[in-house]
Amino acid sequence: MPEFRKHAEYTAFVEGWALYSERLGKEVGFYQDPYSDFGRLDADMWRAIRLVVDTGVHAQHWTRQQMVDYFHEHSALDEPTVQSEVDRYIGWPSQALAYKAGQMKILELRERSRKALGERFDLRAFHDQVLDAGAIPLDLLDARINLWIASRK
Repeated sequence: MPEFRKHAEYTAFVEGWALYSERLGKEVGFYQDPYSDFGRLDADMWRAIRLVVDTGVHAQHWTRQQMVDYFHEHSALDEPTVQSEVDRYIGWPSQALAYKAGQMKILELRERSRKALGERFDLRAFHDQVLDAGAIPLDLLDARINLWIASRK
């Protein structure tokens, strides 16, 4: 891997993988009931709020106060956390969107792989393909997975 790639950070890939991997616990049965799954669900709700305020401020021209009010109306976060979150999304446009776009892309690629490979699909091998090249832009990840699928057929 070229040296510059070892230090690149592609938010959609890195944070997309983080969201994707959080979901794996649910998929493999670690959460047996709603109570054990509460933390993951609470984090998903927080991220949904982030998506709304991120697009609200940057696409709908929300005021800072509208963002604060939205957090208070839809979460139980304390005031310092709300203020920090609002500042984060004012100063870092589309970060919340990048997280979700990355997660959705990885899920799409997994489903594409599963359909194309059928019985030959191996989830661990898929994860190796996603991670082995390091953090890469999503279009390159898509191409990488397409090559992997072709090589396994």
